[in-house]
Amino acid sequence: MKEIQTFLEKIQKVIGKNAPYKFEAYSFVMAALHDTVSKLDKARHVSGRELLDGIRQYAIEQYGALAKTVLNYWGVYKTEDFGKIVFALVDVGILRKQPDDKLEEFVDVYDFDEVFSQVMELEDE
Repeated sequence: MKEIQTFLEKIQKVIGKNAPYKFEAYSFVMAALHDTVSKLDKARHVSGRELLDGIRQYAIEQYGALAKTVLNYWGVYKTEDFGKIVFALVDVGILRKQPDDKLEEFVDVYDFDEVFSQVMELEDE
């Protein structure tokens, strides 16, 4: 229970710094990271690109055709936003990074309109 309280306090600290993202975006990234790592043969550090792919898959699994709408509601419009969330979580000690991890890994990896509109098209068929 103490761990949850500490997590919530750290997220509130991030949000208090005028972060443009809603609380749900941070908890979603944590859940997507857990989902991504749990699908690996062996737990290990994942790259920004691997995490972004896991986030995309997790968003589609959780929200289907509404994934883009939900992410946008939380203030997330592009892959770089996920990078900013990850590094904010690093800054407050929730996540750790490797020396070669950089925000640039998260920039323009995929286009939200493209990847999430494909889901909508599949659901319309």
